[in-house]
Amino acid sequence: MIALPPDVLAFADRGPEWAAFVDALPRTVEELLTAWNLTRDGAAMHGECAVVLPVRTADGTEAVLKVGFVDEETRHEHLTLSTWDGRGAVRMLRADPARGALLLERAGPAALSSLPVLEACEVVAGLYGTLHRPAPRRLVALSSLVARWTEELAAAEATVPAPRRLVQQAVSLGRDLAADPDTDGVAVHTDLHDANVLASRRGGADPDGPWLAIDPKGISGDPHYEPAPLLWNRWDEVLAARDVRFAVRRRFHTVVDAAGLDEDRARDWVVVRMMHNALWAVQDAQRIGRPLTTEDRDWSTACVSVAKAVQG
Repeated sequence: MIALPPDVLAFADRGPEWAAFVDALPRTVEELLTAWNLTRDGAAMHGECAVVLPVRTADGTEAVLKVGFVDEETRHEHLTLSTWDGRGAVRMLRADPARGALLLERAGPAALSSLPVLEACEVVAGLYGTLHRPAPRRLVALSSLVARWTEELAAAEATVPAPRRLVQQAVSLGRDLAADPDTDGVAVHTDLHDANVLASRRGGADPDGPWLAIDPKGISGDPHYEPAPLLWNRWDEVLAARDVRFAVRRRFHTVVDAAGLDEDRARDWVVVRMMHNALWAVQDAQRIGRPLTTEDRDWSTACVSVAKAVQG
C-alpha cells in the first residue's frame, strides 16, 4: 500500500467525510494502479485535496495519477480538462470521476512561482485566452453559486471578521452579478495562480506556450472571476512590500491589462470573492466545532486587504 504523506493524512482532521476518504485512499490508489496498468515512478505528492503519484503507463509514457476528494469544487475537473483537451492545460488521459481519479499528462516540476510575480501574472493572463472556451452544459453555473454564497454572506454578516461596510458591499455586488446573464457561459478555472501552472514537458514548439494549467475547479462562469487568486497567493511577498495596497494593485492591473479585462467588473468580482473567502473561514471552523485560529484571522485580514486595495 502507498504511504500517504503526513499532510494528506491530516486531511482527516477536516471532518468525517474527509476521514473516510483518507482511510480508503491507499486501497483506491492500489486498485487504480492495477486496473490502469500503471507503474509507480516517484514519491507521492499532494495538493489541498488530493494525492498525486508520478507513474508510467504500459507503454512507458510519463504521467501522474491524481486521486482527490470529490465535492462541489472538484467533481467537474474531468469535464473541464476534457473541454480544454490539452490546450493551455495538462491533457487528461483517463478518468474515473466517481472515485475522483484522473490520469494526467505529467508537467513540471517547475511551477510559475519560479518567475517574478508580475511576470507570472502576465503568463496567467495569457492563458485566459486559451482556456476561456464556451462552457459545456454540465458545468455548474457561477450565477447559481454566487447567489447561494451571497445569501449565506448576508445571513452571517455579523460573524464575518471584516468591516461591515465591506461585507454589505459584497452582498450588493454579489446579488447584481448573480442576476447578470454575462456571469455564465465560459469555462473558467477559478483557481488559476502560480502554483497551478506548471512547465510543459512536451518539447518542440507548442502553440500554447511553455506553461500548462493544472487543478481546475471548473465552472460555467465569467472571465472576470479569474484574477482574484493571483492577488492572494504569494502573500508573503505582498507583506514584504513597502506598500501592501500598491503591491496588490500592481498585480491586479497587470493581469487586467494583459488579459484585456474590464477593470470595473474584475474589481467587483475580487471584492465579492474575498468576502466569500472570509465567510468560508468562519464556516469551516464552525463545521468542525472550533474557534477561529490565528491563521484564520490572518487569512481574513488578507481578504480584507485585497478587497480594499483593488478599490484604491
